Amino acid sequence: MKRLLPLALAAAGLLTGANASAIGLLQAYEAALKNDPTFRADVYTAESAKENRVLGRSNLLPNISGSYSGNRNNTTVEQQGHIFPEDYISRSATVQVRQSLFNLDGWARYKQGVAQSEYGEAQFASRQQEVITRLVSAYVDALFKEDQVALAKAERDVYVEQKKVNELLFKKGEGTRTDVLETQSRLDLAEAQLLEAQDGLVVARDTLGGIVGGDTAEPAPLRPGFHVAERDTLGYESWKKTALEHNPDLLTLSKGVEIATQEYNKQRAGHAPRLDLIGTYGKTGSESLTTINQFNTIRSVGFQLNVPIYSGGSVNASMRQAAAGREKAKADLDAQTSKVLVELRRNYNLVLSSIARIEALDRAVESAQLLVTATEQSIKGGVRINLDLLTAQRQLYMARRDRSEARYGYLLASTRLRAAAGILTPDDVRLIAAYFE
Repeated sequence: MKRLLPLALAAAGLLTGANASAIGLLQAYEAALKNDPTFRADVYTAESAKENRVLGRSNLLPNISGSYSGNRNNTTVEQQGHIFPEDYISRSATVQVRQSLFNLDGWARYKQGVAQSEYGEAQFASRQQEVITRLVSAYVDALFKEDQVALAKAERDVYVEQKKVNELLFKKGEGTRTDVLETQSRLDLAEAQLLEAQDGLVVARDTLGGIVGGDTAEPAPLRPGFHVAERDTLGYESWKKTALEHNPDLLTLSKGVEIATQEYNKQRAGHAPRLDLIGTYGKTGSESLTTINQFNTIRSVGFQLNVPIYSGGSVNASMRQAAAGREKAKADLDAQTSKVLVELRRNYNLVLSSIARIEALDRAVESAQLLVTATEQSIKGGVRINLDLLTAQRQLYMARRDRSEARYGYLLASTRLRAAAGILTPDDVRLIAAYFE
């Protein structure tokens, strides 16, 4: 699918705006990267995952250890009825280097560490996309709640005016008390709906504020002259291919399969021998009573072979357990693949249907605006009353609300479509931001 708008429009959108106190989408995104606690936790998780590569490689590299001991010895020697006390200090210092030559467990741990590091990278890529979709969703939801409040006010105003008309007709004997009570009932309901809409707006702004790092946040409205991107010419199959290759959640779980496979290899290595090359350099002094004041230097190079024979069946049990874990990882990957493709198809269809819906609602808004203008002229001519104008204005608010909802739905579906395909980037945030003041 082609990009939404040129980057130049995005830059212009950041410099202008009718509401100076409103926060732009790009500004909100930059704040979210710094302040969103969920994303900050993801950053530290990714940093931790990077070290798995080093931890895995350490199993194949030399291991160097050193030891030193010093003891004061007070010894009594009894010989032919005579007692000879001996006081001396013994010392020992050793440095040992161990390098694995054949170590299937170490090799499996190395490959598992690499897979765990790549798992963390893919998971973080998914979280980077997730913070964008979460931000866009909260941003447009706050705007939609503003439209809901405007509509609720228009509904309330209609019933306020209608109540006045009914009371006037009742006084003139042309109306009934039932009409007044019915209108009052609808007015009370409209007042309750307005309060509910206002509460929803507060919650939506607080939710957005929690992402960008503030108590509350007011988003910038859509620009006039909203135009959707051109229709997709690539088709769903192209999006599907892209998703299977680039979706970070699928990449994460594919690395999970590799991790589980290497876990199986680790357990299987419990049956394999291990061969190490060992080099030792050490110095000793006065090690025992018979070597007092003798100092020795020891240099040795050799091999150590460890062959497992029997461990009570734990190796076979661990292998079976790891094999089950590997099959579960494969099943999780298959399940996530199906889930991603369903999400991809749903948002692909939403993008296509939203284009036609927005076009239809554009015409509905134009018709509602013409109705308001015609009603105003009729009032001047004495044909209509204020109640008719308020009713027409309510219809206009409803059409605008529905159109805004369709526009927000289009932007959100486009964002989620690119996320499902694994190609949602900060550049897309700049392009979407161009739609807002």
